[in-house]
Amino acid sequence: MDPVSRILDSETLDSRPHKDSTADLQTQMGDMQITGGGDMLMDDYDVGDEKSDVAEITPDSSTDEPQEVLASDYDAMKARILPPVPDLEIQTETVFTWEIENYRSLTRKERSPKFECGGHPWRILLFPFGNNVDYASLYLEQAHEEEDKPPDNWYACVQFTLCMWNKNDPGNYICHTANHRFTAEESDWGFTRFNELRKMFAQQWDGTGRAMVENEAVNVTAYVRIYKDPTGVLWHNFINYNSKKETGMVGLRNQGATCYLNSLLQSLYFTNAFRKAIYQIPTENDTERKNSAWALQRLFYLLQTSEEAVSTQELTASFGWETRHIFEQQDVQELSRILMERMEERMKGTEAENALAKMLVGKMKTYISCIHVDYESSRIEDFWDIQLNVSGNKNLDDSFRDYIQVETMDGENKYFAEGHGLQDAKKGVIFESFPQVLHLQLKRFEYDINRDAMMKVNDRYEFPEVFDATPYLSEGADKSEPYLYQLHGVLVHSGDLTAGHYYAFLKPTVNGHFYRFDDDKVTRATLKEALEENFGGDYANMANGHAGVRNPYTRTLSTKRSMSAYMLVYIRKSREKDILLDVEEIETPAHLAKQLNEERAALEKKRKDREEQHLYLPISVVTEDAFKAFQGFDLTNWESDPNAPSTPQTYRVLRASTVADFTKTVAESLRLPAEQIRLWVMVNRQNKTIRPDQPLPDLDITINEAHSRYSSRDKPFRFWVETATSLESGKPPWPNVNPAPGVSPLVLIFIKYFNVEEQTLKGAGHIYMKKSSKVAEMIPAIQQLMGWSPGKDSMSMSSASSSGLSPVSNSTTSAPSIQLFEEIKHSMIEPMKPKSTLQQAEIQDGDIVCFQKTLSEKESSAIASTGGYTDTREFYDYLLNRIVIRFIPKVATEQEESTFSLALSRKMSYDQYSAKVGEHLKVDPTHLRFSTVLSNTGKAKQPVRRNQGLTLSQTLMPAIGTYANSNQRPDALFYEVLDMSISELETKRNIRVHWLPEGVVKEEPLEILVPKNGVVEDLISPLQKKVNLSDEAVGKLRFYETHGCKIIKDLHPNSAFATISDFSTLFAELRPEEEDHPDDGDQIIDAFHFDKETSKTHGVPFRFVMKPGELFKDTKERLSKRTGIKGKQFEKLKFAVVQRSTYSRPTYLNDDDDLSMIATHPDDQLGLDHVNRTRLFPGKGDSIFIR
Repeated sequence: MDPVSRILDSETLDSRPHKDSTADLQTQMGDMQITGGGDMLMDDYDVGDEKSDVAEITPDSSTDEPQEVLASDYDAMKARILPPVPDLEIQTETVFTWEIENYRSLTRKERSPKFECGGHPWRILLFPFGNNVDYASLYLEQAHEEEDKPPDNWYACVQFTLCMWNKNDPGNYICHTANHRFTAEESDWGFTRFNELRKMFAQQWDGTGRAMVENEAVNVTAYVRIYKDPTGVLWHNFINYNSKKETGMVGLRNQGATCYLNSLLQSLYFTNAFRKAIYQIPTENDTERKNSAWALQRLFYLLQTSEEAVSTQELTASFGWETRHIFEQQDVQELSRILMERMEERMKGTEAENALAKMLVGKMKTYISCIHVDYESSRIEDFWDIQLNVSGNKNLDDSFRDYIQVETMDGENKYFAEGHGLQDAKKGVIFESFPQVLHLQLKRFEYDINRDAMMKVNDRYEFPEVFDATPYLSEGADKSEPYLYQLHGVLVHSGDLTAGHYYAFLKPTVNGHFYRFDDDKVTRATLKEALEENFGGDYANMANGHAGVRNPYTRTLSTKRSMSAYMLVYIRKSREKDILLDVEEIETPAHLAKQLNEERAALEKKRKDREEQHLYLPISVVTEDAFKAFQGFDLTNWESDPNAPSTPQTYRVLRASTVADFTKTVAESLRLPAEQIRLWVMVNRQNKTIRPDQPLPDLDITINEAHSRYSSRDKPFRFWVETATSLESGKPPWPNVNPAPGVSPLVLIFIKYFNVEEQTLKGAGHIYMKKSSKVAEMIPAIQQLMGWSPGKDSMSMSSASSSGLSPVSNSTTSAPSIQLFEEIKHSMIEPMKPKSTLQQAEIQDGDIVCFQKTLSEKESSAIASTGGYTDTREFYDYLLNRIVIRFIPKVATEQEESTFSLALSRKMSYDQYSAKVGEHLKVDPTHLRFSTVLSNTGKAKQPVRRNQGLTLSQTLMPAIGTYANSNQRPDALFYEVLDMSISELETKRNIRVHWLPEGVVKEEPLEILVPKNGVVEDLISPLQKKVNLSDEAVGKLRFYETHGCKIIKDLHPNSAFATISDFSTLFAELRPEEEDHPDDGDQIIDAFHFDKETSKTHGVPFRFVMKPGELFKDTKERLSKRTGIKGKQFEKLKFAVVQRSTYSRPTYLNDDDDLSMIATHPDDQLGLDHVNRTRLFPGKGDSIFIR
């Protein structure tokens, strides 16, 4: 075993001297990168993609090799075991040797004498018999004492080697090397398993014939080298790292897979002129999350003022993105262009109009110039960015030369110049001007024809810090101002197509440094880190036979760097000060600061409230007015809209305050003297209702005592407020609910009124009745409460008692006959027996009695005919099953009122809720069709079938376990107004036809309603209207059926739909002219598309005319016209004759072949072999968009 393998196997590496060190090697080392020879090499992560390694450890030994160097030769040893770290500047270095005597007599922990390096004291820390392991443990530590300890922000970047050696035999030694950032918190670093104890004292130390510790003595030498820290984060572990404190800038939090968005946003933010233009968009009156300009302004302002990383949630919500979009990687160039378009739209008509175009738009000319005649056809276009090829180019200049490369059009490819006929010509692109800020998109992802997939191009590709764009301008371009560009930003992708990470290197100021913006972390970077390390290509100094560096995202080994630039931002040197203007010159919108300050104040208040929450108790209070405004069960809805008049008032009350203090507070809010209100404690009954139970008798106890005495600790504290309308001798005449023995007690009863005409059920007030009173005796008290005068059918109130409450109405009307019901609980509404006493009816304080007018049959019929309820119990049942449904038009309209909400009953049938919607829309309800809504996408599911046995509840919330139950909103429906009734629609079937207007490259899916027992001829008239066909063109219509992207048969006008398979696809097209007027010998062949293997079909199949004797190069011209595929895309196609059998071998065609002579079998088909581009991006989501 070589020495390095021996050290690795014996697990000699660790870092914490004062803690147990029993973890395995990988755990002990964490993210440390190990270098060295032999088996010591471990997984070597791409350090450009990960945080800086905490330590870099290299064990070394010479005992199994010829002893070329002795441990006593310090210079030679240092050169061998401590080579300098490339690209780092050495600040100072030193060598110190500690001579240890009487080793077996040492204590558990020993420290060497101090030595100085870099102006700071150091020493060696030794655990002679191991730090909880069977190894000697050895560390380097900074030796500041308590009285002269370094400041909290002190650190030193140290590369060191600790070497233990036999003082009598300097060739007998063992060494370990590490890099570490020493701080006040991490003041020591080294090796818990430095050397195995049993071997240290063995006479045969690796065959040398001598022990490491000989005569109880051994030497330990520390080689210490301190480096200058060019970025401030050399070997940083980033624990408690503060970007704002270290760099003055903050990052953006990653929502899931939004690192690509973060890198683009930081690039735009530090293009200061862009930030200024965004701030100039007027958004004072825009506070909706849908406004992307407002959200972008807020994001920029937060980046400017926040002390910690900023979230992009507001911005992505304004884009209209859902959760799934947050976890999908998107194309940065596409996102950038769409974002620019949206901001341009918002800038129109403002002082910022055209600001982005002046900054980011250049001009290029596409031309075709004849060689032999004076003729040129050209077109000048704007560009926002330039896409450059990486593959096949070594650097930026190569890519620009490739971009403006001139193509010669001659031979069969001559150009037809108007007035000059066919001419040799040059075709190309040249730039007329470049913008002030130049965005270059590097095409790092390309289709690999050999792998048949999109792949990342990791080839080395260089770009300069200063770029001269002058050579790529046209001769007539204005060059009065130099087109020299300074590199401002490098946006980097690390990983491959399927897994990776994005970050950016940006230079925020003209003469400043580059910084790395990696999501929420911002660090200083060197020029090499920003440029050279993002060129891509092979790793430098890769040893022969090395398997490569492991990609941290794909976990695969590669000899090529996985991190490379994919977007470059250059700023014209002559305009740098205008683009990177001082932040002081950027005026931030005043309303942004005001809004954010208010939000921060609200958050601070919430934080303070949380901290003081234990001192306060929330108390909810129901008033008489709230009860009268409420429609529902009990006295109120405790979780209703805070702004609703029926919502209880919530108070935040100090637990130490008294009930009297709280009573005074409530009275002030009601604008009444404290003497005129009385608080009743509300309790949770066993039947799940919440009712007043008793008035608070003692006003001098604390709120905390009252809560403990009258309520449960886990239940909210709730009160009902009773108010007196008058005072007697300065005191309210409160009814006595606790009379003397033998006196019938009074009962507090709440009265609700079901208004049949208005279909409302609301509180009317409260009354007091003796328990010995009969139910019928409540009627006069109710009539008095309502302001009705007693009628001839009214019963006299023999023992009713009023609390002095004023009636509901001041005007007196004749009292109608009424019916009484008790609201026992939500699902139990019982009629009351008039002759029973309240005690027999088990009426107690806080019970609710509901009454309604007695209706005649005529009145009942009239109300029922309009869908109203005539009985209190029916209306309560409606309230119990009430649900508010949001109705959304299936076809979007610009009218806001097209989306609306209705309160319906869960028990309603299709016709019943259809009638309600029809009444709201003022349309015939029989023409309404509904669809349920997918909860994750908000899109429509299948239409709801008209089934009278199916209730609204069953439609929205099907039984658990059914397929329909999955992923469906329980509170929304799409609606559409049809041209026919649902009954008529049920006689129809929906046929999807794919219309082909231009060959086979474009298809338009159309939905057409036809009779269920209809024929293909029934499709013609609706199709003619949908695609606007002339009567003459209708005669050329052809329908054909396909399956598996191959033609099955033509469909004749009298072909029944019943004969068409549900798994087939229908296409419609106009027959080509050559089919309507064939030449002698012409034949029709079926054609289809496949991708390498004939079983991998795709695309739209079609019919094609074969002409006898025609060379295939001429046939291809007709094929291009027939399919609509042209140019380079057509040139990539290969053609073959394939028999209809699924696994038949294709016979590929050459230009001099005759298709009619090869395709002679009736089953022969023409196959077009080309890539199925619909499967090139299997993991990519929908196209990026910004609402």
